Amino acid sequence: MSNSSAKLMVYVSGHLACVKICGRANFTASFDFRTLSDELAAKGFTGFILDLSECLLMDSTFLGILAGFGLKMAAPVDGKPHRGTIEILNPNARISDSLENLGIAHLFKMVKCESNPASEPSAEEVPECNPSRQDVTKTCLEAHEILMSLDPANVARFKDVTQFLAEDLKRLGGER
Repeated sequence: MSNSSAKLMVYVSGHLACVKICGRANFTASFDFRTLSDELAAKGFTGFILDLSECLLMDSTFLGILAGFGLKMAAPVDGKPHRGTIEILNPNARISDSLENLGIAHLFKMVKCESNPASEPSAEEVPECNPSRQDVTKTCLEAHEILMSLDPANVARFKDVTQFLAEDLKRLGGER
């Protein structure tokens, strides 16, 4: 990740994972976030708090990966109505508007509060994954396809982007 990308911090307790996202949650941070959230879910964590109190913005790729994680956690499993819950803590107005405008806010519980577990001194910084260009392109394409599947209005917004990404992925020798 470059300096203009988000820093991720994680604190876990019981079945609760708190992830603090600091800075700009953009396409380069989306790969790290997806890797982290998938690993935590695979380890059995069912409650997630995403602390956005220091997150400046989220680009469409990060929002798409976040929406995909929201869908995954909302899916029924083993006779339960869903795998887990995701709370978004202290999003700024720009991020809240983006979640609403893209039709994905319903996947999360929005919370405003002063204190949060992700600020614990024992929170650890998540190491970068350093994905290849092909992995980043694939992640960007997946994120935009998720957004388009969730709200028909997003098709017009992202169809050109997804077409470009699919062509780029093909040039890079990726699947599709």
